[in-house]
Amino acid sequence: MYLHIGNNFSVCMQDVIGIFDIENTTVEKYAKLLLDRAAREKRCVYIGSEMPKSFVITVRKGIEKVYISPLSASALRMRINRGDFLD
Repeated sequence: MYLHIGNNFSVCMQDVIGIFDIENTTVEKYAKLLLDRAAREKRCVYIGSEMPKSFVITVRKGIEKVYISPLSASALRMRINRGDFLD
């Protein structure tokens, strides 16, 4: 099953490690370090050009990626709770 994270982009739910609110978590030192490292290592994927509201961390085959989404973390969690997935 896949979770739509914005702008016609989806991630496999099995790969999702966490969904985070960008405004609340980027004040923390470790969240900033994680995002900086992902960007530096070119493992950061920006979903669209709108203002980012959340980021989704995935791991597939041992490779971590960070998706920067224009959808809020609460909207993404609501989709998960409703079982609103793509096949």
